[in-house]
Amino acid sequence: MATNPSPAGETSISPRLALFSILGVWLFYTLIVTIRAMVLGFPAQGEMAWRRMVVTGIGVLVTYLLYTLLRRLDGRSLGVRMTSAAVLAMPCAFAIAAANFYMFNIYDPGTILQEYEQADQTNAAQIEYSHSKTTDEIVIELAESSLNRYFLLVAWAALYFALGFASRLSLSEQRSARLELATRQAELKSLRYQVNPHFLFNTLNSLSSLVMSDRRDEAETMIMNLAHFYRTSLAGDPLDDVHLSEEVELQRLYLGIEGVRFPERLRTEVNIPPTLADCCVPGLILQPLIENAIKYGVSPARQVVTVRISAREAEGRLHILVEDDGAGGSGAASSTGIGLRNVRDRLAARFGEEAALTAGPRPGGGYGAEIMLPVVHGKC
Repeated sequence: MATNPSPAGETSISPRLALFSILGVWLFYTLIVTIRAMVLGFPAQGEMAWRRMVVTGIGVLVTYLLYTLLRRLDGRSLGVRMTSAAVLAMPCAFAIAAANFYMFNIYDPGTILQEYEQADQTNAAQIEYSHSKTTDEIVIELAESSLNRYFLLVAWAALYFALGFASRLSLSEQRSARLELATRQAELKSLRYQVNPHFLFNTLNSLSSLVMSDRRDEAETMIMNLAHFYRTSLAGDPLDDVHLSEEVELQRLYLGIEGVRFPERLRTEVNIPPTLADCCVPGLILQPLIENAIKYGVSPARQVVTVRISAREAEGRLHILVEDDGAGGSGAASSTGIGLRNVRDRLAARFGEEAALTAGPRPGGGYGAEIMLPVVHGKC
């Protein structure tokens, strides 16, 4: 709906919409009057029709003038505007009634009288009498006609206020929607950017351990892998989704970094069906889950620990599972859960109730976290 801002911050319907509403009201009124005249069988229909259209045109112009006056009151209280409309409609109604009286009683009455004479001699006498009305009769006719047009103008004013209210409501809803979208995007960006500092802290801590133990070759390999990881992860927009295959490949880079740190203890398995490789997922959504598996499953272990990434589709939802068979399940369950909270918050901001995260110790040992979200194939 087209609107124009007013100085007081409210909105008024546009001149174009106002003109359409005025034309609609007056054409409807004219159509009703014309149908009534035809049903009652009045003679001189053609002559009266064009005169009626002239009065209608004058009514449209006067009503548009009323619109321009009411538009100047935008920003005032509704009571003031309604009272003003009721008052301003009075002279406007009288002007239209005067035009109507002139067209049907003063301007060229002979033409109508002639057509009436041809149709009915009795009606002709009545018509001739109508053009010799007394002053009181003219006043009464003008008053009745003015009252008739007054209610028509008040009805249009009510429509005008209703359209203005609908316009303001629509703009308010649009602003709220834009604000909600901006808030959601800011929240998603914030949550996405939380991942990188958390991961960087863990990686630098691992790198420090390698340097302190004089494992320079491993430290150099980790630095190269870290650079590759960040070059890949920062290339896209934080709000963009990525294909599951791209997300898993990024996690392979991270696991390669941790593999330098735990060359004898970390083993990885990836099982992504080809039919799910093009599914869209939030970028770096698996990162906190992989970090948890390393921190609580691999780091405290003395034996080889396998970190598995798998995916499946069930009932129209994509299930992505990250699990390990280490002995640190209880530690992961009792942690502060910053990473898991980040994943849950991102899923909630992106998908609402359509996505979820479940995590906990596995019956056979180890720990697992499963993401469930809608299946979306194709371009992300």
